[in-house]
Amino acid sequence: MEEERFFLYDEQEKSDTRFVSFMGATHRHDLALVKTSRYYGKTLVLDIQGNRFAIIGHDDLEEPGYLEHAFNLNEIDAEELREFLREAI
Repeated sequence: MEEERFFLYDEQEKSDTRFVSFMGATHRHDLALVKTSRYYGKTLVLDIQGNRFAIIGHDDLEEPGYLEHAFNLNEIDAEELREFLREAI
């Protein structure tokens, strides 16, 4: 028996995706930054190597511990990512 699938939404949208890789002091960051009109102006940040992602805006970058938790990073590696994202998003 096949049940009918119930979608909350099913939309397609154009997006701007930037792939970037950089080496910090102790950690390599391999990222995809996806900008779209969705997410209230925030950017979908995908950590390709770490298999983690977060929807991030400038306000999130100032939240203590946000990047550390979202990307499972220590304080030093998170600060390097934070500095990059302040410029990139």
